[in-house]
Amino acid sequence: MAHVGVPRGTARKRRSVALLATGVLTIPVLAGCSSDSEGPTSVAAPQDIAPASRDRVTEGSTVTWAIDGVPATLNAFQADADSATTRITGALLPSLFPMDAKGEPRLNPDYLESAKVIEQEPKQVVLYKLNQQAVWSDGREIGAPDFVAQWRALSGKDSAFWTARNAGYERIEKIERGKDDLQVRVTFSKPYADWRSLFSPLYPKEVTGSPGTFNDGARTTLENTAGPFRLRSVNKPEGSVVLDRNPRWWGNEAKLESLVFRAVEPEDRTDALTEGAVDVADIDPATANSIALAARYRSGKGGPPAHGPGSDSTPASALRSWALAHGSDEEAAEAAQAAREETREAIAVYAAEQKSLNGFAVRKSLEPAYTQLALNGESGPLSDDRVRRAIARTLDRQELADAVLGPLGLPAKLPGSHLALAGQPGYKDSSGALGEQDTKEARALLADAGWTPGGAVRRTEDTKAGSEAEEKGRAGKAEQKEKDEKAEKTDKAEKAEKDDKASRDEGMYVVGDEKPGDGPAGDGEVTAQDKQAGGARGAYAPTGTPAPAPASVKDRLGKAGKPLSLRFVLPSGPGSQSLRTVGEKIVEMLDSIGITTQVTKVDDDSYFKDHIASGDYDLALYSWPATAYPATDGRPIFAKPEPASDGSLLVEQNYTRVGSDHIDQLFDRAVSELDANASRDLLKQADARIWAAAGSIPLYQRPQLVAVDKKLANVGAFGFAAPRYEDIGFTARQAAGSTANRKK
Repeated sequence: MAHVGVPRGTARKRRSVALLATGVLTIPVLAGCSSDSEGPTSVAAPQDIAPASRDRVTEGSTVTWAIDGVPATLNAFQADADSATTRITGALLPSLFPMDAKGEPRLNPDYLESAKVIEQEPKQVVLYKLNQQAVWSDGREIGAPDFVAQWRALSGKDSAFWTARNAGYERIEKIERGKDDLQVRVTFSKPYADWRSLFSPLYPKEVTGSPGTFNDGARTTLENTAGPFRLRSVNKPEGSVVLDRNPRWWGNEAKLESLVFRAVEPEDRTDALTEGAVDVADIDPATANSIALAARYRSGKGGPPAHGPGSDSTPASALRSWALAHGSDEEAAEAAQAAREETREAIAVYAAEQKSLNGFAVRKSLEPAYTQLALNGESGPLSDDRVRRAIARTLDRQELADAVLGPLGLPAKLPGSHLALAGQPGYKDSSGALGEQDTKEARALLADAGWTPGGAVRRTEDTKAGSEAEEKGRAGKAEQKEKDEKAEKTDKAEKAEKDDKASRDEGMYVVGDEKPGDGPAGDGEVTAQDKQAGGARGAYAPTGTPAPAPASVKDRLGKAGKPLSLRFVLPSGPGSQSLRTVGEKIVEMLDSIGITTQVTKVDDDSYFKDHIASGDYDLALYSWPATAYPATDGRPIFAKPEPASDGSLLVEQNYTRVGSDHIDQLFDRAVSELDANASRDLLKQADARIWAAAGSIPLYQRPQLVAVDKKLANVGAFGFAAPRYEDIGFTARQAAGSTANRKK
């Protein structure tokens, strides 16, 4: 899965490209040494961006911002658009209703004077009045032709346009010019509550007017833009996208002269920060901890790490001790002198690294996304809602949230909704529809579904009877049966001989088996070396060790001799260690009630495509970003899967394969309800039923950690709100804090 996500309310693209790997390891140092911001942290987690008024931000200079990679496309409505696409186009193109700090869409006065529903009967009509100064970078005013072209491209009626989705645009009946091109009348064929989600970002008609420019032209360049910046260059070999001030921008002039987005892999960001290659970067807890340690080191409150430069066990002392033990005093002196030089160099390098990292602050907040445990209900034990609910009620969600967010000093209140996050207007905790953590009730649900302790153990007489019946069925003749019986007698004789031999091997036995395993000597023999070591490694226990009682097997849940075993798929890459840590905790919780989990680790690149999207898992962890438009964005995630003509299952983005007609109906009603309060009430009802279905269990809101040059203002952990790129800049001259000068 991608490690960086995109808030749904800004990019308006496929949710699949916004999947997030989740989880954070504990960082004791970071909790007490983070950003410079002050003030209490609310549940909604405010922005941490070092806010400063524009008069305190200097003119000019360049900021370099780390992204995962140069985007495959600059068209946000194509399937391969990603977080970098959203970040870059946010500075280049109009967004009519960006999200504010509470996760609610707000009219953007740079582009709109007003926008409202002026008619509801007989059909919904929205009138947009555009800012009279709003123009594209070629000087043409933004107007009705741009709205019409984008609607036609995204309506879904022309398959020549390669669009990722058409949600909302397919409900538009017509778009008309008002009194002039600065007034746009949009008439809907069906009511659409989330009309504010449309036309953001807005592309010029030169891009959306034809399939050729839409499909290919906007992938690598945008010649015509309308934001505080314009596109100067895209250089994929160098991994950079460079933006310059837009001289035709009518709003507040951008403080920065240029903005550079540089591709830096997440695992390389500590080095990039140390080398001064970037000014802003989303980081993992390990990098955040390094920055916190640098602050302690520079303040004199903390020294170099153990076994590093300046510690008691330095290369100098180690080499000198070795020389004194194995050579002459002269050799010892030479070794000590060489080691001292090496140590001085190492200390100098370490000090330089700490000085570089000390120039950064860690801005932190709660990211507008929640991490969930997904339970694949398509087949197997999890197709039974009782089993899913039992697993959900086994989880100690508070323990997981505390482990992730507590060490970071972030609020660890449990997410109570699938469709909104704490602080958003439509938020309501509906988790009560599922019930609180209760292992006793979980066991009762499993028992009701037929999964009981010891149910995985089949009785011997049943096994024997079943085997004989199977043999008779295969043989079909008395003669064949007689041959099988003779063969069985021969096997028993050979087995008895082997067992007799094993019994003479000083009482050794194989753990978890009834016959010796293959040892180094072959044929199950135990060598003298094995006996000295207390038995063959991994197979034998020392003489006199009592055989383990089969209680653990009896405690395993099962049904008709089959254990309740679930495949838990997790990513294996270095950037996913924290996700695996969360997974391990969940495994322990399920193990405590007798549920067996088989953890399968797969490459990060294939985690989503080959496992989550294809349904090749029982349990998995991934995240969904927040949205200001849950009626539109939530439906494909929780829609009831439908069978396709070829026998496959159409799941849209419902990768848990759990849904119901009632949930679909509530979404349909909510998206057509123009009364905001009534629409939210319907969504809350849908969310309660999603909880009860137990296909996805929200665990915690993701933390957001961003390393930012301490002299930069108005950038960092943005939370819900969209960045105001024109306000970003240094509060001191570039010579004091720019990337270029840090390199020197």
